[in-house]
Amino acid sequence: MIDLLDPTNVITRFFNSERYDQLYDYCKDLLKKDPNDMLALQNISLSLIYLKNFEEAITYCDKVLEIKNTDTYALKNKIFALESLKKYDEVLKLCDILLSIDPKDIWALNSMGISLNQLDRHKDAIRYYDTSLVIDPNDVTALMNKAISLSHLGNFQDAIDYYDLAQRIDSSLREIPPAKSKLYKKLNMPDESFLAAQGVLNKDMTKIMSDAKENNCTVFHQFCNDEFQNSDSK
Repeated sequence: MIDLLDPTNVITRFFNSERYDQLYDYCKDLLKKDPNDMLALQNISLSLIYLKNFEEAITYCDKVLEIKNTDTYALKNKIFALESLKKYDEVLKLCDILLSIDPKDIWALNSMGISLNQLDRHKDAIRYYDTSLVIDPNDVTALMNKAISLSHLGNFQDAIDYYDLAQRIDSSLREIPPAKSKLYKKLNMPDESFLAAQGVLNKDMTKIMSDAKENNCTVFHQFCNDEFQNSDSK
């Protein structure tokens, strides 16, 4: 039988129902009884993050880290709060701690890379994304952020290729088509830019452009014709 008054269950109910104010108040009451209650300290910081009170969230993360300086939950909550406050230099230090605990922590590797991007250290960021991709070649976060880094470095075609890899894995990512389109435009490739904006994968562009040439029409008209035929056959 589930004990509905058990603190873990109460906290879970508040969190799942997105009652973050009540979660904060409940944890605050727990801390009055025991200032070192780790469950309360960790979850009060989580509630504050969702309430966008990042400075106070950090103070509670620090209290957890005073008790256990390698608590990954507190470290990651603090990193999220610091990212929200744009304190990227401090994020790097905490990511180093996480990676000293687990060098294969993909979340930490990507957080390190994202902060380096924000600091315009794109070559350094790519090293961390590459490490993530060795561990998981399908890590969309690393693929997309590596594309961003490559774009900033002027490697537009390579950036397009990484965006395309991410798009193949998760076609629902709406930010990829306009990003690819913009880069093709910079490469003075208007047909590819148009097709990318429509969500067409790189591997499918060649056939559309080849068909357009064969049918003596524009890529725009060929794409529209293909779409019409596809919708008509459904």
